[in-house]
Amino acid sequence: MRGVVFLGERKLELREFADPLPGPGEVVIAIKASGMCGSDLHAYRARGNAAAALGFAGGGPVIAGHEPCGVVAVVGAGVTDVAVGQRVMNHHYAGCGRCAHCRQGWSQLCPNGFIVYGVTGHGGHAPFMKVPARTLVSLPDELSFEEGAAISCGTGTAYGALKRLDVSGRDTLAVFGQGPVGLSATLLGKAMGARIVALDLSAERRRLAKEFGADTVVDPQAADPVAALRDLTRGAGVTAALDCTGSPEARAAAVRGTGTWGRVCFVGEGGTVTLDVSPDLLRRQLTLLASWTFSAVGQEECARFIAERQIPLGRLLTHRFALDQAAEAYRLFDTQTTGKGVFVF
Repeated sequence: MRGVVFLGERKLELREFADPLPGPGEVVIAIKASGMCGSDLHAYRARGNAAAALGFAGGGPVIAGHEPCGVVAVVGAGVTDVAVGQRVMNHHYAGCGRCAHCRQGWSQLCPNGFIVYGVTGHGGHAPFMKVPARTLVSLPDELSFEEGAAISCGTGTAYGALKRLDVSGRDTLAVFGQGPVGLSATLLGKAMGARIVALDLSAERRRLAKEFGADTVVDPQAADPVAALRDLTRGAGVTAALDCTGSPEARAAAVRGTGTWGRVCFVGEGGTVTLDVSPDLLRRQLTLLASWTFSAVGQEECARFIAERQIPLGRLLTHRFALDQAAEAYRLFDTQTTGKGVFVF
């Protein structure tokens, strides 16, 4: 089979790999959809020594893609609770399986080390993918494989952050960044009852945010975002803010545009932020949270929430590609002006 390998410097290749065979406790998934996530761009764009190391963990090139969704094709010895043909997502981490974090579904917090599929273990940008059976998450019949791929990282990440913020109908929620994670937060936050202010530099992404239910959209280049949030709330500031960008300016604006007793969550990877602790946090009684992806339990809960409330997550997927279009797909995704892209099989 062929799989996508990131080379860094905005380059990738389709390389030949042997079809995977499951060992004890493992399954092989026949991939039906594999999403493109913003964190993939870190590997796609990597330079210098980082680029040289990409895809070569474990002694060889690693297949990209950490948003896989499909059906179980083959089960290994000892696997009794998974059936061939079952529709599944993959919680894209594997830890020791024994520690407290792993037992609670938080394999990415495993103190004994963990695999990140699509980064240090073969991912979903290929027709087949081998994983431990314990990393599978059932896909509800009401959801498409493409929607399952979105939930497997970007949308699941948004849901996890919104749960940490405890978003509800009492809130005016500012969502900084309207890429796939931010658009998911806009869609899900609206379903949770919040009034949504969506902020993004891209006119196309602001348009999508409006379609997804944002009550107001703001261009941070055209208006000071802190002033805009204060104006929209009669000077009070929003009750909750979520930064999906990783930008220092956006993170600071999320904090300063949130009102007294408000909650702020950082979910965008990387970067830094400089805050003046007393006026920005202490004297306004702000709660500052961080959220890194989600647990396997949270992934299943997110899928059920979307299915039961009939949330139109499929609208997030604006571009579909065959695997042999990978170079074109990532060139477009690299512009960060679109909705979500997905490879379909």
